[in-house]
Amino acid sequence: MAPVIEAIRQELTAHADPEIRKSSGRFFKEVVRCYGMKTATVTSIAKKHWKEVKTRDKQGIFRLCEELYRSGMMEEAFVVSVWAPLLADRYEPGDIAVFRHWIETYITNWATCDGLCNHAVGDFIVRYPEQIEELKRWTQSKNRWMRRSAAVSLIVPAKRGMFLAEAIEIADLLLTDTDDMVQKGYGWLLKEASRKHTDKVFRYVVANKRDMPRTALRYAVELMPKELRAEAMKKDW
Repeated sequence: MAPVIEAIRQELTAHADPEIRKSSGRFFKEVVRCYGMKTATVTSIAKKHWKEVKTRDKQGIFRLCEELYRSGMMEEAFVVSVWAPLLADRYEPGDIAVFRHWIETYITNWATCDGLCNHAVGDFIVRYPEQIEELKRWTQSKNRWMRRSAAVSLIVPAKRGMFLAEAIEIADLLLTDTDDMVQKGYGWLLKEASRKHTDKVFRYVVANKRDMPRTALRYAVELMPKELRAEAMKKDW
């Protein structure tokens, strides 16, 4: 075990709260292994140890991230979610394969999925927008977290008004997905896109609401004006 990993695990163990660990399960349908602590505490620990690892080469840091993921502990995955975006200025196109491997192999719940994808993968896509084609391929995966990742990786750029056409295309590819985690993922993407493009997202939702699961629909219209939400949610069949 790398010394920095051992140090991180010792700190996480020292901050573990049995009450938080016991209550954390109510946020997940899956069994989640965790130390039990607030996310802010994990972030603080991750940033502290980043000072030690940031001068290493990127592949070395990726290996440390993989070692953290292999533990299966949620807070160790959160350390990766803090570290990986801090490498954004060192990203190269081939790094999408690393992210894909991590998602396929280690992501087992919505928190670790969104933690990695919202920032690390999202930052990667902003830098290499042609890699959205890879996200589209993820929509066809048998792995629910790969499919959710295809949507939530665009959350932050969509919030800034970017990639509207691509967000809608990914929503199209996931439109009739039967998995609620995927439905919530692409519904959330449409919701964030609606911040800057309310009319276009509204038109898309209304045009597709016969096929769109109600879960996705509710997420998609959450930020819209009351009258638009009512129109979108109205059952007219």
